[in-house]
Amino acid sequence: MNPIQPIDADARTQLTRRELLGFAAKGAASVVVSQALLARGDAVSSQQITMPADSTIITDPTTVACVQTAALTEGPFFVDEKLNRSDIRSDPATGVVSAGALLNLKFNVMRVSSGACTPLTGAYLDVWHCDSAGTYSDVSGAGNGAGGAGRKFLRGYQVTDANGVAQFTTVYPGWYRGRAVHVHFKLRLFAGSSATYEFTSQFFFDEALTDAVHAQSPYNSKGRRNVVNISDGIYNSLSAEEKSALTLRTSPAGSAYTGEITLGVRVG
Repeated sequence: MNPIQPIDADARTQLTRRELLGFAAKGAASVVVSQALLARGDAVSSQQITMPADSTIITDPTTVACVQTAALTEGPFFVDEKLNRSDIRSDPATGVVSAGALLNLKFNVMRVSSGACTPLTGAYLDVWHCDSAGTYSDVSGAGNGAGGAGRKFLRGYQVTDANGVAQFTTVYPGWYRGRAVHVHFKLRLFAGSSATYEFTSQFFFDEALTDAVHAQSPYNSKGRRNVVNISDGIYNSLSAEEKSALTLRTSPAGSAYTGEITLGVRVG
């Protein structure tokens, strides 16, 4: 039985920008995040974002130094839906699939101890984000658009396998006022029904890629976002090194986009 417990209702309350920054600054938990991208076997620097249409990406965690970063705020829109699924695009009640560019995500979750990284197995990894119109499911109120209340699209969790891997199929996020484009994730460990470890953060996207995706339907009906990474308060609470590690530079893979992050945590 899934041991994940529901959160308090006040987690849905809209927070001010100052409160969000306060949470980011106070995050006591720490995480080690590393990311590498290879296209056609060649290293891709953080400045290179144009890739061939048929390119794929491979992440090799052994070639990347670990980068420690503070946890980022959960934000007001986490709902513990207990949806154990890899494909998070649909609303389970209606079967309606969220529109948008297909995005395949792979998390390599590692336990970091004494400088060594080993796969962290049996960890619960939740992912949630807004749809192409900037709306989160199952919450309502100021700043959340319309049409999400009572629905459960773009939410779900996976348990990391023997290799510490959790994979998700979703759509490229849209935008909403006051934030850069981002995806939330939460990692938890349980002993029975009791959580023994929790880490929450967000990752961001390369701006040139977001421009290209958001120029397409259905994103283009909303117009250009009003906040980019460099003007996002939460993004700017990170150091330059942490920004690089938490920026998911994806590449086209057929008609979809593929991205991969290596997430290493210090547990206990």
